[in-house]
Amino acid sequence: MKIAITGATGFVGSRLVERLHKQGHQILILTRNTTSAQRVFPQEVFKNVEIVAYTPTTSGAWQDSIAGCDGVVNLAGEPIAEKRWTEQEKQEILNSRQVVTQKIVEAIAKANPKPSVLVNASAIGYYGTSETAAFDEDSASGTDFLAQVCQAWETEARKVKDTGVRLVILRLGIVLGLGGALAKMLTPFKLFAGGPIGSGRQWFSWIHVDDLVNLIVQSLTKPEMEGVYNATAPKPVRMNDLSQTLGQVMNRPSWLPVPGFALEALLGDGAIVVLEGQQVLPKRTLESGFEYQYTNLQPALKDIVK
Repeated sequence: MKIAITGATGFVGSRLVERLHKQGHQILILTRNTTSAQRVFPQEVFKNVEIVAYTPTTSGAWQDSIAGCDGVVNLAGEPIAEKRWTEQEKQEILNSRQVVTQKIVEAIAKANPKPSVLVNASAIGYYGTSETAAFDEDSASGTDFLAQVCQAWETEARKVKDTGVRLVILRLGIVLGLGGALAKMLTPFKLFAGGPIGSGRQWFSWIHVDDLVNLIVQSLTKPEMEGVYNATAPKPVRMNDLSQTLGQVMNRPSWLPVPGFALEALLGDGAIVVLEGQQVLPKRTLESGFEYQYTNLQPALKDIVK
């Protein structure tokens, strides 16, 4: 297969490229920074990788490169928990998902021949937050900012169905691996200063990065998969449980809570990503026959922190 990927140099995207490359597939990387992509994927190692420069929020010649691809994986999106949510930052968060997806779908519509499938990322922020409710793929959307972003994101992706292309939307939980959210939590634990964030009661719906990559590959290759799937492990945990388990795996104490006001002072509204959560269950993902390598948190953390 030939697969076009946006967000390929990111934490998840780079693992996906490595997996597809090992399996012998051709990969087309759409990137804003070709120099960075060439550094991450040197041509002498990644011989089946083609790197194409694109401006993600505008139409352009880059869209022609999607013609002839068998599938497209859209992982593009501005990080949501690294900066204060100013009005400008909120617009960036939205545009980097809604407008980019619009341009990808536009390219697919023009392509001849067309890819057979679009695998588009979304997020469990779609459901809003709750300490008591459980959500699956059939649950209604929330009403907060992140829920609205996810709704706009998915609305653009669904337009690809008008072109006859199969669509899989993966609502990503918190991805665990040597990068992303977990990487930021490891440092205080290494310094014997780890602990839960906020109340500790908020839900933490997670997925090991290898399971996520496997789910993306299955979405590309299994024609009967279509629609929304939660990319989360079957056993979400509370923040207290995450901190205790991480401390055990690292042989470090988990005694120093990070107060919510400290994060709010740093991130403003963006603190909601870690101070509030949701219990998300992968009902349709399990029904699809997907087999997780990591259904429990401790083995997943042991694999990563080893």
